[in-house]
Amino acid sequence: MIRLDSVGIELGETTVLDGVSLSVEDGQFLALVGPNGAGKTTLLRTCNGLLGPSRGTVTVDGRDVSELSAREIGRLVATVPQETSLAFDFEVSEVVAMGRTPHRSRFSTASEADRAAVESALDRTDTAQFADRSVSALSGGERQRVVFARALAQETPVLLLDEPTASLDINHQVRTLSLARDLAAEGKTVVAAIHDLDLAARFCDSVALLSDGEILASGRPEEVLDAERLETAFGVRSAVGTNPITGTPTVTPLSDAPPGDRHVHVLGGGQRAARTIGRLVDAGIEVTAGVLPEGDAAAATARSVASDLVTAPPFGPVPDDRIRAASSLAERADATVITAPLTDANATVATASARLLALDGVETPNGRADVVTEAELTAAAEATSPTHSPTKRS
Repeated sequence: MIRLDSVGIELGETTVLDGVSLSVEDGQFLALVGPNGAGKTTLLRTCNGLLGPSRGTVTVDGRDVSELSAREIGRLVATVPQETSLAFDFEVSEVVAMGRTPHRSRFSTASEADRAAVESALDRTDTAQFADRSVSALSGGERQRVVFARALAQETPVLLLDEPTASLDINHQVRTLSLARDLAAEGKTVVAAIHDLDLAARFCDSVALLSDGEILASGRPEEVLDAERLETAFGVRSAVGTNPITGTPTVTPLSDAPPGDRHVHVLGGGQRAARTIGRLVDAGIEVTAGVLPEGDAAAATARSVASDLVTAPPFGPVPDDRIRAASSLAERADATVITAPLTDANATVATASARLLALDGVETPNGRADVVTEAELTAAAEATSPTHSPTKRS
């Protein structure tokens, strides 16, 4: 439905988009993510004809956008802009009815189809309750929903959303993106610039990551939202894991301070170990981990931010070389944190550590470990005297 072929945009002497090629199909919900100034809004404005490309082509439904009239574009593409200011004091129903403009002649009256489209848009965006109120009496978030309703009333095959959740409370963020996902399931092509990576991963079936006017990667969220790639785009380290409720990627930005002189090894697995790794790294503590099962949530987090990681296939005996590698890391660490009941392999690894810390509720080998809560862990780790040189990432 939407095709961008080697699109470049220059504003003055600044290159805002550079060689962008992208395809978005019918029924696809694509999130544009990236830092401020990456080119997300510019890309949307190129798709709806508000900006003409300096080079390359943009087509919608096989038609070159630069050759279409405003009315023709209005029948193909509806846009919910980031700014929702409305110049005049219209009633909400009147604002939503403006979405029918591309389908009507200048002096025609509203048809039954127009009225049905407006009523449906008000209902689907939960704004029917405001229909007779002045738009100037609404909050910023309520006005945003009204502008979304106007775009729905336009009944176009393509819907562009520029930060559609920026002014909304949590409830309406979820409702808005759920509605966008439903519209894609009904066959619309939906493209949204979204600043919240977790929401983008949860609701969109594909993601395009922009940085400095270029697309670094595009594809399914779990393919694109990679810690190394995100650090390149945003300039900050992140832990990428899996949301235990939705099963979609979740991204946690971490402190950009370099690791200090403390080194902690983490044993266990699952979400608790993943939280522990992220918390220690965020505190500036160098972290190693393992033996962890391949595919485990903690392994995914450690792969993003730990200086070294030892994994082994799940549901089977741990190879001796994996135990030796993890034991070497634990031996060099200032302390080892036990986050879950130990397997036989990790019990062996624990014996190599000079000091053991165990999270509360976890049984420890021979009572050797000092028991701490998750809230106390960072302070306990920092209180450990550094006795080893930092571990280099292998």
